[in-house]
Amino acid sequence: MFARTERLLLRPGWQEDAPALARAIGEEAVVRNLARAPWPYGEEEAQQFLSQPIDPTQPRFLIFARTGGAPRLVGGCGISRAPEGELEMGYWIARPYWGLGFATEAGRQLLRIARAMHLPKLSAGHFVDNPASGAVLRKLGFRPTGKVTQRYSAARGGEAACALFEEGDGDGSNAVTPMRGRIDADADFREEIRLMAA
Repeated sequence: MFARTERLLLRPGWQEDAPALARAIGEEAVVRNLARAPWPYGEEEAQQFLSQPIDPTQPRFLIFARTGGAPRLVGGCGISRAPEGELEMGYWIARPYWGLGFATEAGRQLLRIARAMHLPKLSAGHFVDNPASGAVLRKLGFRPTGKVTQRYSAARGGEAACALFEEGDGDGSNAVTPMRGRIDADADFREEIRLMAA
């Protein structure tokens, strides 16, 4: 499955992407905010990740910026099982592209895909020392559950406090665009997803 936004292309990763993936994610400031990615992260780790089978009910994508020249790998996003068992959205953006709104743009598209697939409401979380990720989740319409749990981070080599979020209607700040209601009725988008998957 492929998906496009105004500035981004989301597509599955291929073995040929390993060098670009290692360069994009291979910075400790990025990897330490993820649960499963090890540190250090090089081409061998990228190849192992890209060779993992993808569950069709848990899509994952590499994020490419498609404006201003040749597409550039700028991050990744996907849906996977949280340690607590529910489906969870996750994402990362390479450090040179922080602050450009790519995480929010890719996250909105991922939520649209989840709705088109009729997946249940998603959960999400961020390590508490990464508040920027919490801001992205709020923009996407997630709300804090008020729970903080210890989650293992392979890059950190241990557990760290993780704030948990659930998909909702936003935090009332008007900066949030709730996606669920709009997308459930968006037949044009479903047709677009069907065509992209064909």
